[in-house]
Amino acid sequence: MILALYEHPHGVDTADGNVAVYDVDRNNASFGAASIAGHALVWKLEERVGEGAKLAASVELDPDLNWLLRCDRVDFPPGGVAYRHTHPGPGIRCLLHGSIRIESGDETHVYGALEPWFELGPEPVLAFVSETEETAFVRAMLVPGEWAGKRTIRYVDPADEGKPKLQRATVFFDEPIQL
Repeated sequence: MILALYEHPHGVDTADGNVAVYDVDRNNASFGAASIAGHALVWKLEERVGEGAKLAASVELDPDLNWLLRCDRVDFPPGGVAYRHTHPGPGIRCLLHGSIRIESGDETHVYGALEPWFELGPEPVLAFVSETEETAFVRAMLVPGEWAGKRTIRYVDPADEGKPKLQRATVFFDEPIQL
């Protein structure tokens, strides 16, 4: 399967299916069929990449598990850090504003507004945001059904669990998908 992100600056109508739609102007999201008049980000779980994808990644999902498509937004104050962590499944994030530096494996990337990136899930990630401005990203992530309504972040160093967390996550939905 392919998880792909599409940007629609002037609106979009989506059909039912494994689709997450984020209304950038209204800061809300919906699953499946939606009609957005303004700027929209759309994630699709599909057999092949459609035309105009901002980013697409192949994802392997165990067909014996029940999977959810989660759409959420993570906001950081200036100088925020997401300590080295993992998630139970893959996802594509898109920075809404600010800047973020992602360290994963031997690679480091800095992302600006409306730039997307893919995280595999089990690969540890460390993130630092802008020291001078608020930063936020929105993501669509595939997680096993047992994670419905639960925090998915797991810190690599157990000591990081007790540190103050400056980021705030807003979950828009956890919806079952069909493979």
